[in-house]
Amino acid sequence: MQTLRVSENGRHLEYADGAPFFYLGDTAWELFHRLNREEAARYLKNRAAKGFTVIQAVALAELDGLEEPNPYGDLPLIDRDPTRPNAGYFEHIDAIVAMAADLGLFIGLLPTWGSHWKPSPHGVSPIFDTENAFTYGAYIGQRYRDQPIIWILGGDQNIDNESEAAVIAAMADGLRQGDGERHLITFHPRGPGLSSDFLHHAPWLDFNMIQSSHAARDHDNGLFVEHDYQMTPRKPTLDGEPRYETIPVGFYYAESARNIRFDAYDVRQAAYWALLAGACGHTYGNNNIWQMWSPGRKPVIGACVPWSAALDHPGAFQAGFMRRLFESRPYQRLEPDRTFVVSGPNEGGAKIRAARDRDGAFAFVYSPRGAPFTVRLDVIRASKVQATWFDPRYAIAAPIHIGDNRGFQTYTPPTHGRGNDWVLVLDDATRSFAAPGQPG
Repeated sequence: MQTLRVSENGRHLEYADGAPFFYLGDTAWELFHRLNREEAARYLKNRAAKGFTVIQAVALAELDGLEEPNPYGDLPLIDRDPTRPNAGYFEHIDAIVAMAADLGLFIGLLPTWGSHWKPSPHGVSPIFDTENAFTYGAYIGQRYRDQPIIWILGGDQNIDNESEAAVIAAMADGLRQGDGERHLITFHPRGPGLSSDFLHHAPWLDFNMIQSSHAARDHDNGLFVEHDYQMTPRKPTLDGEPRYETIPVGFYYAESARNIRFDAYDVRQAAYWALLAGACGHTYGNNNIWQMWSPGRKPVIGACVPWSAALDHPGAFQAGFMRRLFESRPYQRLEPDRTFVVSGPNEGGAKIRAARDRDGAFAFVYSPRGAPFTVRLDVIRASKVQATWFDPRYAIAAPIHIGDNRGFQTYTPPTHGRGNDWVLVLDDATRSFAAPGQPG
């Protein structure tokens, strides 16, 4: 079984042998609840082929998860009692987790959605208290102790008082007892939010998670990452729910906003902003896929494309391209740093973000709108610098020039405007780096 740990410097995740682990997640919240095993196999094979490494899914699901059975007619709990799990329901989860493991995927497993542990403003009582949260956590922890799992508590809710914190701590303690502390634990907050706001010092929280959410285009989720990056003790962080491809922009605000939807560019912009601000990975989402929508089901938040067709929307491919770019270099040595970018947009949708290798061997600069920018070339500690454009849409690398590392250089991306984002890759020309986005 593959297991993960936090890197010694507290910035990244890695395998038990020290090899870096790039967290590239997909939100498949309703995977266990709505898909049969054949459908789940199709979904997982698609995600593995695109380069995803983590599938975020919920055992006690959000959408009528306690009352609507899975495709085999099983409810998760007997009489809604967390101490009485239904074996048939969890056998279905077992099968999907095993499929994922065979494909090299980790399951980011939420034991429950937040609506089942947090009191509702509409008067709906949760099913968890500290006692049964521990019991259920121990059960599910034991059940999946030998599988590639990352535990994700929370489920789109925040902790607002000590009694809620006690329930979550009890579930985390149960997981730890059940799985023998083999798996990492994080917390998925309500957006826009950060787990670090109320849990950073929790002894069971191995890494932080952000939800930058779906409110607006050009919402800089890198600000969330910067916040966590400055905290002590150091813990890795990532955006576990950014803007979803095809979800209506700001759907929870005004009805008039619902005719505008996030597209693949919005997805890319959030991903590169977060990673170059210091995140240890990133999560992709698609409005049709998280709910596994298909004709005949009631759509949520304007879902209108069958999940099976949405699998190949462009943003999902481009998430894999992004992983390939970072893994073509020793990305775990990157440190967020915009100081070597001496001019260029510093706000709005065109905001430049950049990161450099701590040893001066390479650097990335992201221009979301293709705006020109100027860099100080001595960011690369070598006499010769190779400059290359990387196209995040098609994973094409185009060499620009090899020159000295003295002075300043202005770079103008090949195209500009919304949807025309580019990554400048600067390398020590004497190193044997692969072309950006290609295996090393």
